[in-house]
Amino acid sequence: MSDLFKNIVSHSKEYGFIYPSSEIYDGLSAVYDYGVYGSELKQAIKEYWWKAMVYAHENIVGIDSAIFMHPRIWKASGHVDAFNDPLIDNKDSKKRYRADVLLEDYMAKIQGKLDKEIEKARKRFGDGFDEKMYRETNERVAGYQNQIDEVNDKMNDALRKNDLVALKALIDSCEIADPESGSRNWTDVRQFNLMFNTQLGNIAGEEGKLYLRPETAQGIFVNFLNVQKTSRQKIPFGIAQIGKAFRNEIVARQFIFRMREFEQMEMQYFIQPGSELDWYAYWKEKRMNWHLALGTSPDKLRFHDHENLAHYANAAVDIQFDFPFGFKELEGIHSRTDFDLGSHQEYSGKKITYFDSDLNESYVPYVVETSIGCDRMFLATMSNAYTEETVPDAEGKDSSRTVLKLPPALAPVKCAILPLIRTESGLTETARKLFNDLKFSVNCQYDEKDTIGRRYRRQDAVGTPYCVTIDHQTLEDQTVTIRERDSMSQERVPIIKVSSIISEKVSLEPLLRKL
Repeated sequence: MSDLFKNIVSHSKEYGFIYPSSEIYDGLSAVYDYGVYGSELKQAIKEYWWKAMVYAHENIVGIDSAIFMHPRIWKASGHVDAFNDPLIDNKDSKKRYRADVLLEDYMAKIQGKLDKEIEKARKRFGDGFDEKMYRETNERVAGYQNQIDEVNDKMNDALRKNDLVALKALIDSCEIADPESGSRNWTDVRQFNLMFNTQLGNIAGEEGKLYLRPETAQGIFVNFLNVQKTSRQKIPFGIAQIGKAFRNEIVARQFIFRMREFEQMEMQYFIQPGSELDWYAYWKEKRMNWHLALGTSPDKLRFHDHENLAHYANAAVDIQFDFPFGFKELEGIHSRTDFDLGSHQEYSGKKITYFDSDLNESYVPYVVETSIGCDRMFLATMSNAYTEETVPDAEGKDSSRTVLKLPPALAPVKCAILPLIRTESGLTETARKLFNDLKFSVNCQYDEKDTIGRRYRRQDAVGTPYCVTIDHQTLEDQTVTIRERDSMSQERVPIIKVSSIISEKVSLEPLLRKL
């Protein structure tokens, strides 16, 4: 892990954002609990997504479907037969790995060597450095790139054809060793289904088998007719849902990036067949704007088209974020055609069509999906916000600070109320009264312990955007100091205006209006 990533993981634990699950029992691999501030930040992310999707669109509505669903749903969706990962075991270490991840890590190491060569050349040639020409003409760099491209093409071809023998041969030809033991004594590659299953009541065998849902989308598809009729929606319209999903990941790693229990924010947009690529382009732009509205640098986000399309898609793209461990998928936009509704119509024997009064015909709608992992968005938000910086005109311990520069609307605590001196008569009473006035409009915190500087640093560390200090002048003229987190600037305002000022500054409305 990079130093930045280690610091984010450590900070998340120390300041109550993320705890290892079941820690007093030595934890449970790839399962985490959201703590005091983490649960608030996660809730704010979900609220921003929900309002941007449901409140901001008159033709998108929300549902909350059950985690348990009829097992034939997962047969119809293809998850029983096709929701697999190619796995390989090392005979010496007894460790199990995803074959494609081993190959991706192998390519990442080569990419690291290539990047070092580029960086050395950049320093050597300075402002006159032409990176494109250097990549094309330098034999070593071109060789690294050819090696990456060759392995990537072979891997994708094998995955597309489900050729497990070719995957194993590629691992052998690349001389990939077990990351832990260094052994190259591998088994054959085989497929492993990612769904957790359980039993329904006291019914044993296949008849009583239930699955923990591996995605929330199917709960939307099987409710298409119910939602369309009760909400009287006309196509195009969307159905949004936020909910838990479960995948028995073998390679669960990188903190909360890949977990076995996670939360998804998905929207399925039902459209007329033939219009899917236009709506696909529309939602690509809308979803990228949602991320950019938070102030995320465009350099940290990019589109990445899928080379291997899922069985249900005719177009698919990821919005990737530059995490501390590199660009990885944050959100997916997929044109799912009519696969889902058509398949459920076939397996259920129930007619799932929409009568289009404008065209005077019935059809099975096509679908464009937007799907973002709430936990990955949480990690991206923390990665964007975590900052270590030097404080101007400060000395000793106060010369540096760790601050989470979260968008104020997402911050777990919006405002901290701080009496300058705890023992000073009148200050705590006034501060308590202000806190009690504010707590019904925004999530605020009262803190009177330690020096005012230490309290500021504590609030910086959890991302509180505004601190209100009550001091001697407050008792004289009923004004207070509002300190802004990022600039550390301070402004004197009347105490009666604090509620309206803070509420306006931490509102989601300006973000939503950007969309």
